[in-house]
Amino acid sequence: MLVTGTDTGVGKTITTAAIAAAATASGVRTAVVKPAQTGIDPSYGEVPDMAVVARLAAPATTVTLAEYPDPLAPTAAARVAGLPPLDMFAIIDQVKGIAAEHELTLVEGAGGLLVPMGLHPGGAVWSLADLAVALSAPAVVVARAGLGTLNHTALTLEAMARRNIAGRVVLGSWPGRPELVHYANLSDLPEDLDGLLPEGAGDIEPGVFRRSAPGWLSPALYGDCDDPRTLAEPDED
Repeated sequence: MLVTGTDTGVGKTITTAAIAAAATASGVRTAVVKPAQTGIDPSYGEVPDMAVVARLAAPATTVTLAEYPDPLAPTAAARVAGLPPLDMFAIIDQVKGIAAEHELTLVEGAGGLLVPMGLHPGGAVWSLADLAVALSAPAVVVARAGLGTLNHTALTLEAMARRNIAGRVVLGSWPGRPELVHYANLSDLPEDLDGLLPEGAGDIEPGVFRRSAPGWLSPALYGDCDDPRTLAEPDED
């Protein structure tokens, strides 16, 4: 299962961790794979995505296949750093090898669905969408709750549908103090919403995160919340 987003910074890593935590809690041996990590500088206290997932969710395996220093799309980051771009067929082989030893393998992308991930030997660019097609894998689309999300989510789902990629939508960060736009978007997003994570979920203590994650996700994503929209309902008191 691939995890992509409508944009960068929408909560893909925390959503990936939540799915991994829920699956692991269900007894599913889970791996999380990051084909390319870009733009992490430990000297500024930045932490790689797979380290975040490992801390929060403790899946059986977390793997980063390539790292590039600059905060750019993977193809550009490889070019700027003078490093080889990702080869999709090598990534497929690595992911399949990991998947053979796990019941669920989550593959977290970079940015959105069509961000350039690497180059084929002939020079053609490939994206996470191409990887999903090659792996015959469904994709989770992590979306924002705020303004602009309806268009970005619809465009992403349309691009997936054109490629016959099955998709599910999760809101990566529901604000603690939602406004009219958030509730309006919640009503107008695709009917089958499969998850809603609270704002600041990534800052929760790992033990609490693992116990809470199933409650944020639908059964399709190993959770126990039949209707994640109910999580957005304001407290009566």
